[in-house]
Amino acid sequence: MARWLLTGGAGYIGSHVLRELAASGREVVVVDDLSTGIASRVPDGVPLVEMNLSDSNLVTVMRDYQISGVVHLAAKKAVGESVERPLHYYRENVDGIASLLEAINEVGIGNLVYSSSAAVYGEPVNGEVGEDEPTVPTSPYGETKLVGEWAARAVAKARRLEGGGLSNVSLRYFNVAGAGAANLGDTSVANLIPLALRAVTNGERPQIFGSDYPTPDGTCIRDYIHVVDLAKAHVVAAALCESDNPGELSEVFNVGRGQGSSVREVLDTVSRAIGRDVDPRDVERRPGDPAVLVARTEKINADLGWEAELDLTAMVESAWSAWSPKP
Repeated sequence: MARWLLTGGAGYIGSHVLRELAASGREVVVVDDLSTGIASRVPDGVPLVEMNLSDSNLVTVMRDYQISGVVHLAAKKAVGESVERPLHYYRENVDGIASLLEAINEVGIGNLVYSSSAAVYGEPVNGEVGEDEPTVPTSPYGETKLVGEWAARAVAKARRLEGGGLSNVSLRYFNVAGAGAANLGDTSVANLIPLALRAVTNGERPQIFGSDYPTPDGTCIRDYIHVVDLAKAHVVAAALCESDNPGELSEVFNVGRGQGSSVREVLDTVSRAIGRDVDPRDVERRPGDPAVLVARTEKINADLGWEAELDLTAMVESAWSAWSPKP
């Protein structure tokens, strides 16, 4: 039976990926430093090793558990914070995947699924982006995610030259939302839906950062993907790696719905879910926010047979169900 190491498996997205990997019949071992992860999100019976990726014992963990593949999610991921603390993001995200790849090489693991981001596209001229769109990130966070993709591909190429291989798939997430269970809600301070729910909880009005964009209602349009759909994409990506015996696979896939929703539409959906108008207020734009960023998903639909199933209403309603404390 395949046994996969999941970094960041006690986090919001990681805890959902963990459950889908386990449901697929794979065994999972979680490595998480619990800086933002929550240990209770890891079910009983799943090994949880508390460590940073720079820990020299990572190789020992991989060998002791006979790991055959790695899903790498552990990273810092707030765009605004990355602008304020760029070196922190480079240290955590770039040094993190470098340490992980060194351990993968030493143990001889042949499969890697990497958590990337739509932030690698920056501010595209065309709001709908395919995987062949130029990657010009506009934040240190996006830069570190792109460097991670480069590092995985470079290591895979070096291993092939040595007669080995590293099958690797990078998944470029769009805007992740929702919850698969009441105890797996998003506690992020940076994502739109939790920000809105937090404002409502505190008796405040959610903010709309910019209402003068060239979009139908003046607010930014983004592609929102339910976290459960995203987690299932990791399973099909892992299966693709496992099917690539020579270790020559090196692929990138967008993970989104291929549909855009404006900030105002999202907040209207929040209002319907909680049963009252959240009454958002308009404030100044944030630097670096493109007007439109929506995934083209033809590649993942065709190559992996994956397609998002859950809509924006399901995301918001599940996020509200998992929100605590409610006002």
